[in-house]
Amino acid sequence: MRAGNQFGTCVHCGRQILWIRTKAGKNMPVNPEMISYRLPKAGIKASEKLVTQNGEVVCADRADSSQADGFGYISHFATCTGTRTRRRKS
Repeated sequence: MRAGNQFGTCVHCGRQILWIRTKAGKNMPVNPEMISYRLPKAGIKASEKLVTQNGEVVCADRADSSQADGFGYISHFATCTGTRTRRRKS
């Protein structure tokens, strides 16, 4: 079992990932590059889902760090270039 906030390697594409434990207690692989974000105004849909260092998932838009409401990571599932196949149990 992997602990939260540890580095690893994606078995599908070979890129480095960071494991973040979400508020729900699940481990989520994220890209290790920190992204600054800004929360959208009420009624406006955000362009991305990000995971904060403490495991909160937020819907936000990328922003300059000088105008950021916070910092987080993009889920590696959204950017993985490797082939993912599921094995069916027979």
